[in-house]
Amino acid sequence: MILPPSETKRDGGDDTRVLTLDALSYTDLSLAREQVLSALVALSHDDATAAKALKIGPTLMFEVARNRVIHSSPVMPAMDRYTGVLYDGLAADTLDAGARAFLAQHVVVHSALFGLVGAGDPIPAYRMSHDTRLPELRLKHLWRAPVSAAIDAHDGLVLDLRSESYVELGPVPTGTERYYLRVLSRGADGTKRALNHFNKKGKGQFVRALAQSGIDHPTADSLLAWAAANNITLERGSDGELDLLV
Repeated sequence: MILPPSETKRDGGDDTRVLTLDALSYTDLSLAREQVLSALVALSHDDATAAKALKIGPTLMFEVARNRVIHSSPVMPAMDRYTGVLYDGLAADTLDAGARAFLAQHVVVHSALFGLVGAGDPIPAYRMSHDTRLPELRLKHLWRAPVSAAIDAHDGLVLDLRSESYVELGPVPTGTERYYLRVLSRGADGTKRALNHFNKKGKGQFVRALAQSGIDHPTADSLLAWAAANNITLERGSDGELDLLV
């Protein structure tokens, strides 16, 4: 499963460890990670320029300072670092060891800074999003091909829960058992409608339920059968899509 990141990050972490790119999953992305990290740190040495690039106001200037020390900041697992509606629904810190191990093995987060990272990968707090403009770097050109290649190398079911903006930074190549998850509601007339706030919450709760089950589904048919048995309304939607009804 591929999750989007969040703008907000939890502070703190293991202050005996710092960012080590070799400790992250998908080591083929290390060169691109180094380029983005260097550009972000350089950008963050100028408060005014960084604030404009990161689209933040005076109350969030601490984020710029945080970027400047990203190489010496404490780290924590990505599943705990990210916050916001989706990650509140997931609530990884309240899961038992088995469910957290499932997330670490089967869930990745697509970060504009690091590319794909495993849910258990140790990362620092930072501020950067898909539309951040870094000097002399275009994120779409940098990430699109290597992220798509990393996804394509995965055997079995791939379930994409990202927003469209992050899909643009690395689309899932077409193929069998590749699906985009939509979170919808069904009106009284039977029509499916897209959700906004509850879209993210529904995704987080869905991933939590999967982690608690501990089942690595090899196909969409297996996932659909599990959902039906657990009172989760999951249906095939348009071509290459699965619809989660909440």
